[in-house]
Amino acid sequence: MATAGMSSCGRRRVLVFPLPFQGHINPMLQLADVLHARGLAVTLLHTRFNALDPALHPEFAFVSVPDGVPAEVAATGNPIEIILAMNAAMEASTAVGEVLASVLADEGQPRAACLFIDAHLRAVQEAAAGLGLPTLVLRTTSAACLGCFLAYRMLYQKGYLPPRESEFDMPVNELPPLRVRDLYYSRNNNQEKVNKVLTRATETVKNCSGLVINTLETLETTELQRIRDELDLPVVLAAGPLHKLSSKSTRSSLLDEDYSCIEWLDMQPLRSVLYVSFGSLASMDSNDLVEVAWGLANSCQPFLWVLRPGLVQGFEGTDLPDGFEVAVNGRGKVVQWAPQQEVLAHNAVGGFWTHSGWNSTLESISEGVPMICRPHFADQMMNARYVEKAWGVGFELEGELERGKIESAIRRLINEKEGADMRDRAKDLKKKVADCLESCGSSQIAVDKLVSYILSL
Repeated sequence: MATAGMSSCGRRRVLVFPLPFQGHINPMLQLADVLHARGLAVTLLHTRFNALDPALHPEFAFVSVPDGVPAEVAATGNPIEIILAMNAAMEASTAVGEVLASVLADEGQPRAACLFIDAHLRAVQEAAAGLGLPTLVLRTTSAACLGCFLAYRMLYQKGYLPPRESEFDMPVNELPPLRVRDLYYSRNNNQEKVNKVLTRATETVKNCSGLVINTLETLETTELQRIRDELDLPVVLAAGPLHKLSSKSTRSSLLDEDYSCIEWLDMQPLRSVLYVSFGSLASMDSNDLVEVAWGLANSCQPFLWVLRPGLVQGFEGTDLPDGFEVAVNGRGKVVQWAPQQEVLAHNAVGGFWTHSGWNSTLESISEGVPMICRPHFADQMMNARYVEKAWGVGFELEGELERGKIESAIRRLINEKEGADMRDRAKDLKKKVADCLESCGSSQIAVDKLVSYILSL
């Protein structure tokens, strides 16, 4: 189905296929918006799992692709299991190839130049290769994370992996400033399955026709150079932060955003509020919830806390500790989901307690907001390590969650000199982000190169 705006590009079209998780969907949609703004038509392929709403993006054409994920696997919400099941189902069926062939044959659309995919969609890449359609990969995580993927064989050969608890604090000399505990692994998954997912993602990157990473040159200069030296690809471009390059900050939230929190922030003192959000996938137990609640209450600091459905198993939205609401006395606001980019840009926000997902990290850096980091899995540990040791704009809250420790961490970030120094460094990074977005900035130049490359395919 063609949609408004498609006829503006009589030349070429790009297809985009995000991995259907919130942290992967948003950057792909933002990239699609950037390319559309440069005159390219966009067709967005999407799965039944976490299906997108075409009505929210009338500028794109939408095509549904069977994903084959069994309902019982989808119900787990486990990204590793879902990625493996999705790729296995797609490889066992001709459906993906048939959908792609139909899209390419649509004479009502401009000729397709390439397909942008997430690195975890290896089966889609293989189907596209069978049709002679070039694939480009968007990496929605940091350059450091991709560098870690590429180094996994070395990490096993040198004994860093599988991780041993007694060596968690051992530095990974080949990938500073990482320690063993910061490497990509999951306590909740079979390590062989994790390795399979990472190996296939690496294969996807090595077999693509070009790579775009959602980062900026001045933030990860060394890490980007290492990737360019290792990969034999026509283009490796740092074209981020995509949420800032996108003219509309295009996103497709899987949860309803509560904008009442913006009105509440309008009434708070300058840089006084701690924003607390642990992302769309992380979880905690009920004891952790109690400790977080009382840590926030005892800090005497205003806070905006995102307490989404599913964050705590069995939590229905009313199970905060007895006496909590009285203790915070209007000083805190709890919502199920927040418009995070607007929240972080608000001048009342003085700090961000985050799970250290890459999107959240980039959004915080872009607004000059320092961070308390509480990573849970995947790339979040290395993101937190870079925030603390490479960029100095936050620190990790390690160990068991305990209200006294939480209270101390909040005051350290918001009230103490160490936090003020982090805020100053965060402002410097915000300036670097602004510079890369200028017309002659590195990220704008990367987009120019990307469009020229797409038109050459």
